[in-house]
Amino acid sequence: MQWGGRGTFLGIITAMIAKEDDGMLSGQRQPEDLANIALRPKSLKDLIGQDQVKNNLEIQIKAAKQRGEALEHVLFYGPPGLGKTTLSHILATEMGVNIKVTSGPAIERAGDLAAILTNLHAGDILFIDEVHRLGHNVEEILYPAMEDFALDIIIGKGPAAKSVRLKLPRFTVVGATTRLALLTAPLRARFGAVYRLDYYDEEALVAILRRGAELLALDYEEDGIREIARRSRGTPRIALRILRRVRDYAQVRGDGVITAEIAISSLNMLNIDVMGLDELDRRVLLCIIEKYAGGPVGLNTVAASVSEEADTIMDVVEPYLMQLGFLERTAQGRVATALAYDHLGKPFNGTREQPPLFNQNS
Repeated sequence: MQWGGRGTFLGIITAMIAKEDDGMLSGQRQPEDLANIALRPKSLKDLIGQDQVKNNLEIQIKAAKQRGEALEHVLFYGPPGLGKTTLSHILATEMGVNIKVTSGPAIERAGDLAAILTNLHAGDILFIDEVHRLGHNVEEILYPAMEDFALDIIIGKGPAAKSVRLKLPRFTVVGATTRLALLTAPLRARFGAVYRLDYYDEEALVAILRRGAELLALDYEEDGIREIARRSRGTPRIALRILRRVRDYAQVRGDGVITAEIAISSLNMLNIDVMGLDELDRRVLLCIIEKYAGGPVGLNTVAASVSEEADTIMDVVEPYLMQLGFLERTAQGRVATALAYDHLGKPFNGTREQPPLFNQNS
């Protein structure tokens, strides 16, 4: 990383110090964040589901504590809403260290990352959400920081340029991504532990919803909680979001108790069906079935047809549809399965021939 002149270097170092109290980068929770994190578990003991990941992390944490070392760098990947950010905060709590939170798109320049790294203390955790969106120049600074705990700086230009290596305290990078394939191989290789987070089963979601209802001081019946869990796409974030909406419905249209009847009525009003499909999911499936004879059809074509971003469909819609067996990805494109036809009440003839471009009888 090259900076020109002593004055420029000192100015950047001053900026680094000033950035320590920046809300985005600070490990301190901001008031506006409290509503979002109030229902999150604070420790591994409170974490429900993801047992394999939890057991591995427990061993990793205990071993690091016994050696008096910082955790190895950790990478979490999987669909959104499964607890990657929550786990990063749990790691900081279990280790008894501070956590600095940022994201790949927020670190635009190498100097931004340098400002963060120079403000870390020994053992601190740097959480980078959407780590696959880091720029190439930023990654080049991160490599020696993760591997050698050092920051390489070039001061000046031409023959008078000097290389300075700043030593950094041993810290931990925790990365989170929904697109593991987009991570560069050198960056992925520098994470000592890589964990995939899978969708939660119904029983785990029921336990999460019970805990959320108790923290929100809600009155509920077991059938009501189970109805929400069934329609939550195996995702805790969605389950807790729906719980809040059903709470509002129960308060306005009922007596404040979340019953099965109240949950069903609320979820129907939200256009969430019995399988957890929302309006966008159904639009995607109906587009493939009705406009393209069930497929195969390309992702960009589907995105244009339903007026959504291709990334939204690929990251949010497709993983759940594929888990249900409603959608297949083939080399030729996306294909709706017989299960999708059956769920939407469409006749399935077993063939997927594209309709003719022109009327053959004309």
